[in-house]
Amino acid sequence: MSGKIYGYVRVSTRGQKEDRQLTAMREFGIPAEYILVEKQSGKDFERPIYLQLIRKLERGDILVVKSIDRLGRNYKEILEQWTSLTKEKGVAIVVLDMPLLDTRADRDLTGTLVADIVLQLLSYVAQTERDFIRQRQAEGIAEAKARGVHFGRKRIPMPESFEELAEDWWFGRVTAVQAGKELGISRTTFKRRAEELFQQVF
Repeated sequence: MSGKIYGYVRVSTRGQKEDRQLTAMREFGIPAEYILVEKQSGKDFERPIYLQLIRKLERGDILVVKSIDRLGRNYKEILEQWTSLTKEKGVAIVVLDMPLLDTRADRDLTGTLVADIVLQLLSYVAQTERDFIRQRQAEGIAEAKARGVHFGRKRIPMPESFEELAEDWWFGRVTAVQAGKELGISRTTFKRRAEELFQQVF
């Protein structure tokens, strides 16, 4: 099987740099013309460059991503993409940060089975972590309200993408400066509101 090798690079905000992902793609041996870069949120799959790449992929091709979250932001999306690409289109996937997630043709049946199992486990853990954060956040707000804490109704509402960027900042995927620029607010305001969002998580 001799297909083309494509690399897909995505950064969640315009302020983030794609250098590390690009370096990893080049070290893997992917020609520059086969590396596609997208600067857009992974909140959904309305991503023109990603969709363009998916349409271009043919049976026997290989898609390389640095980390599994480049394929999706939750359990359902990641598994849907993985199944569609590997099972329906016959495309192999290589996740550079997780060598077990490699479905190239030279892998035996056991290796492919292990990749599927590991993917499901990682995706489940990631989704559970996100659900846990939201649950703790809701519980913390409820407890604070029960103690008579007021959250300030007159504060400026955050843009729709605030929660996603706050989560990216919390896990070190973006800086407060980058997130603030993306939202059109100051670094200080973003950091304060993000800390308030997650103050009850841990």
